[in-house]
Amino acid sequence: MLRNIVKIDPEKCNGCGLCVDACHEGALKLINGKAELVSDSYCDGLGDCLPKCPTGAITIEKREASDYAINTKKEQAKIGCDNVNGGCPGSMNKTINREEQIDKMQEQSTNVISKVQSQLQQWPVQIKLVAPNSPFFDGASILVAADCTAFAYENLHEDFIKGRVTLIGCPKLDSIDYSEKLTEILKLHDIKNITVLKMEVPCCNGIAGAVQTALMNSGKIIPWRLITVTTDGQLKE
Repeated sequence: MLRNIVKIDPEKCNGCGLCVDACHEGALKLINGKAELVSDSYCDGLGDCLPKCPTGAITIEKREASDYAINTKKEQAKIGCDNVNGGCPGSMNKTINREEQIDKMQEQSTNVISKVQSQLQQWPVQIKLVAPNSPFFDGASILVAADCTAFAYENLHEDFIKGRVTLIGCPKLDSIDYSEKLTEILKLHDIKNITVLKMEVPCCNGIAGAVQTALMNSGKIIPWRLITVTTDGQLKE
C-alpha cells in the first residue's frame, strides 16, 4: 500500500539516538552507531521523530510499504517488545471484564460520584491496529464506527458499544484500506451481525463502503445495518 514512511539519511545521522527515544512504536533502532528503520510495518508515518533530529537526517516519504502493524512474536523480538499478544504495548489485545469493574466501583466509598459506565469490551479499537485473529471476535456482534460519532452522539456506549466488539476509524485520515482487514476478520470468525455507525458528512461514506466490500469478499451472509449520526447528534437509518 502507498503510505508515509520515515526515511533516514545515514550520511547526516550522528547517532545521537534522540529519534529512537521519540518513536513510540519502537520503529527506530541504533545499529552500528546509526539510526535505522527496523521495518516498514513498525512505522506509523506520523513523524514524531522528525523534530528531535538535530541534523535533519530524517524525512517522511510516501512510498509502497507494508501495513502499519506488529503481528508476530518473531517480528516483535527484533525490537525487544515483550508484549506479543497483539503487538506493541498500545495495541496489545485485551478483553475488558465490565462485571469486575462494576464490583470494584461498588466497593469504593459511597462518597464517589456516580458516573456513566464504559461499555468497551476489548482493546485495541482502531481498525488499523486490531489483529484479525483476535479471539474476542469469535461469535461477536461488531460495531464499525467512524471515530467522530463518539463525540456527536451522547449515548454511544449504552446504545451501540454495549454487547459489541468495537472498531473505529476515519476513512479520510487513515491511509489504509479498511476492507482488507475487515474481510480477514469476517473470514476467520463466526460474526453474528455488524452495525455500521457513520457521520452524515460525505467523507464518512468510505467506512460503510469498506464494510460492504468486506461482506462481499468474505463470501458470507452476515446481517448488517447502517446508521447515520447527524452533526447535531441525531440518528437516522
